Amino acid sequence: MTNLIDALLAARRATRVAAAAAALTCLAAGTSAMATEAPVPDSHPDLARGWAAHEARDFRSAVQHYRRAATQGHPLGQFNLAVMLVRGVGTPANSKEGLAWLQSAADAGLPRAQHALAALHERGELVARSLDEATSWYRRAAEQGWRDAQVSLATQYFLGRGAPRDDAKAAYWYERAAERGDPGASYIIASMYEHGRGVLQDLERAARWYGRASVHGEVGAEVKAQEMLQRFREQ
Repeated sequence: MTNLIDALLAARRATRVAAAAAALTCLAAGTSAMATEAPVPDSHPDLARGWAAHEARDFRSAVQHYRRAATQGHPLGQFNLAVMLVRGVGTPANSKEGLAWLQSAADAGLPRAQHALAALHERGELVARSLDEATSWYRRAAEQGWRDAQVSLATQYFLGRGAPRDDAKAAYWYERAAERGDPGASYIIASMYEHGRGVLQDLERAARWYGRASVHGEVGAEVKAQEMLQRFREQ
C-alpha cells in the first residue's frame, strides 16, 4: 500500500503549523489555535454594531457590543467575544474568560466554536490536551456540515487519534468535506478510491475527485486524474 495519503497528511499538518506560527508573530496575544479566528458579522443588532466597530478598528466598542450579545445568550456574540479576549484585542487579554465564552458558544451548538474548541483540545492550548475531547467536538461540528471540522474528524479516524483507526469513517468524512469544496480532502478521497482504502476501489470516482482537486489547485491532481481515466478505460 502506498504511503501517498500519509505523506500528504504530514505535509498539510506541517503547513498548518507554519501558518499558525506566522499568525502568532502578528499578534500581541493569542494562541495558534485561535490566532486565525476572527469575529463574524450577523444581523443581530449588537453583533451588527460590534462588527461595524471592528471594521472601523474601534475594537474597544466592538468588545462592548459583543459582550452585550454574549450576555444575552447569543452564541455568535459569545464566540466573537471569546476571540477578542483570547487575542487581547480591544481589551486586555483574558484567556480564561475567553475560553469560558468559547465553551458557552460550543455548548450552544455553534459549529465554528465547536471546531475552535476541538483544535484547542487537540493542541493542549488553554485546556488540557485531550484527543478524545478533540474528536468529540470535531464530530459535533462536522455533523453540522462545518467543512474544516469534517477534514479534522476524518484525519482523527485516519490516524487513530482520539478514536479507533477507521479508514471507512475517515473516507466518509473526507468525502463530505470534498463535496463542500475542500481541495485537500478531494485529493485524499481520490487516493482512497484509487487504492481501495476505506472504500471499494473505484478508478472512475478517483479520477473525478482528482479532477475536482485539480480545479482547486492541488499540485499533481490533474496528472493523477488523467492516469485514473486511462486505467479505467483499460479495465
